[in-house]
Amino acid sequence: MEAERLIAAGRYALAQSRAALDIVAEAWQAQTLAQAVGSHLAVRGPLELRGEARALSEIGGGRGVMDHPMLRTGVPRAAQLTEVADVRTALNALSALLGEVGIALVGVACDTDEEGLYWQCIEAIDAADESNDRVRGLLRRLTVRERGRPPDAARGRADPADSPAGPS
Repeated sequence: MEAERLIAAGRYALAQSRAALDIVAEAWQAQTLAQAVGSHLAVRGPLELRGEARALSEIGGGRGVMDHPMLRTGVPRAAQLTEVADVRTALNALSALLGEVGIALVGVACDTDEEGLYWQCIEAIDAADESNDRVRGLLRRLTVRERGRPPDAARGRADPADSPAGPS
């Protein structure tokens, strides 16, 4: 499944989550999706992004987010990832999802009296924040890459607004 669809499904699932444990589970779903997008881009993405994408795929180090107890109730949504059709759009959507995850987790952490749940939220907030930093880094690299390209006219494509008749 395409990355944007999976991210949209994650945003919807997070928005529908009411119970604290459901929110935490969706946070880890988002984290696995960020890792999967990173892995995909590290192998198939633009060359300029591969190092940063690899770093995104490795967030969580040895603990392995895919093995997190909150995900053991089913197959992670990220396992369905097959392509990242529009890298910039997918990364922007992923950044939005990770931001929403952070906000939702802060709410859970503030509302709980259970120490274990509190620390799970803190760990998930840290992971979402680190992933979002990497995603924003990828977006910056894309911008630099695009600035290095010549304008469309120099690549043989004229801008319709530049023609004597104006845009058609």
